[in-house]
Amino acid sequence: MKTRKGNKVYPLTNAQKLHFYCLKYCPKKQVLNIGASLTIQVDLDREMLKKSIEEAISRCEAMRLRFAEDKEGNTWQYVVKQDDSFVEHFDFTGWTMEAAQKKMEEWTETPFPRFDSPMHHIVMIKLPDGFQGIYIAVDHMTMDAQSLIVFFRDVIELYCHKLYPDEVSYPKEMSSYIKQLQKDLSYEDNSSACQKDREFFQKLISSSEPVFTDIYGPGKLEKERITKNNPNLRAATNTSNNVDANISTFHLETEPSARLHKFCQEQQISMTCLLLMGLRTYLQKENNQEDVSVNTTIARRATLSEKRSGGTRIHSFPFRTIVKKEDSFIEGIYKIRDMQNQYFRHASYSPSEYYAYRKQLYHLEDGQTYEGLALTYQPLSMRYDGPGLDKLEGIQYRTSRYSNGAAAHTLYLTVSENPSDNGMDFCFEYQTGVVTPEKLQEIYYYLCRILFHGIEDCSRSVEEIMAWV
Repeated sequence: MKTRKGNKVYPLTNAQKLHFYCLKYCPKKQVLNIGASLTIQVDLDREMLKKSIEEAISRCEAMRLRFAEDKEGNTWQYVVKQDDSFVEHFDFTGWTMEAAQKKMEEWTETPFPRFDSPMHHIVMIKLPDGFQGIYIAVDHMTMDAQSLIVFFRDVIELYCHKLYPDEVSYPKEMSSYIKQLQKDLSYEDNSSACQKDREFFQKLISSSEPVFTDIYGPGKLEKERITKNNPNLRAATNTSNNVDANISTFHLETEPSARLHKFCQEQQISMTCLLLMGLRTYLQKENNQEDVSVNTTIARRATLSEKRSGGTRIHSFPFRTIVKKEDSFIEGIYKIRDMQNQYFRHASYSPSEYYAYRKQLYHLEDGQTYEGLALTYQPLSMRYDGPGLDKLEGIQYRTSRYSNGAAAHTLYLTVSENPSDNGMDFCFEYQTGVVTPEKLQEIYYYLCRILFHGIEDCSRSVEEIMAWV
């Protein structure tokens, strides 16, 4: 297949292949749906907002992305010149907030037709409390969280330009998804850079075998050792036949969030480093194990063209650290930082190839892994403080994520900046048959205690912090 409906077709990228693999084996086909809303406490001009959304779609090639299947069953992608989707409107006036939430979850749980169809669903909404804005569902193979936020911002900037044409400049153009796609495919075509990245990760994987650490402690691994009659087994099965999922969000207020950010600035580390240190310390305490692995994601949006090209660029890799109990909190963070810097240099490597190589090397059975949870930190806020909306003093923002009802991972934590108060949201997506809301409350509680006791005096040993919490 070279063209589809007159448009040039391209293969899937490594990031898309990871999602497609997940879609292939998950019984619930809405597993790749991302649902989110951005609302503000302002009466919006509905027609102007609709035109702004349509214009934002025309400016963003990734929002016009389609997929096609050839006779051999291979999946391709292409960008249409004109989007034929319809921007809907829904007024929740008279509803309860709970009922409105449930309705938007229903939208998020609706799978997209996979081939030759728009991969987004956009609704202008008015909530029961009068907040107005946009609900968007997108397919993860076309957009990730960062590109979705950039799209939200583009809509807002276009709306402000239309509202204040003499005072607000027309927003700068989006970058081309196709041009960035061609760069990615060129890298993946066995380039020298690709080979160097492959060598790095294969050397890392083969250095020694990790060990499974779980939020519920070592019970799962011990049970598998008995079942397999192998007392030295280091991997455990961490999948479930029940992929039903939900989302629970815990909000960390402005002041404590600012303390975490201040610590990161003073120590010149990323927030991801700090969060990884907190999570791995919790797992170290629960499992009495210094060797801890957590799945972590890398956004791969270093350049301006990568930041504004849309699409999905997330690569997810296992992240293993060995931190001894006598190590200080900051020493553990520096180990994470040093490893993270190496990951960044080689992050274009195929995650699917990583998992395939590891599975073969350590003779893992389907479903066996070393990671009990995954972490993503999302530094980009949906808040827009540019020209136009700055005229509306005291404006209130609200962002929400909606469960699609399915999850490929047992537990996935996304930490993001909340635009309403500049606090932080800890958003847990979890399989309801494996993880309970009570366990999530416990994880969040102990994670915060670890983080704040650690940053209060980062010379404290890991052992001291674990004993205190």
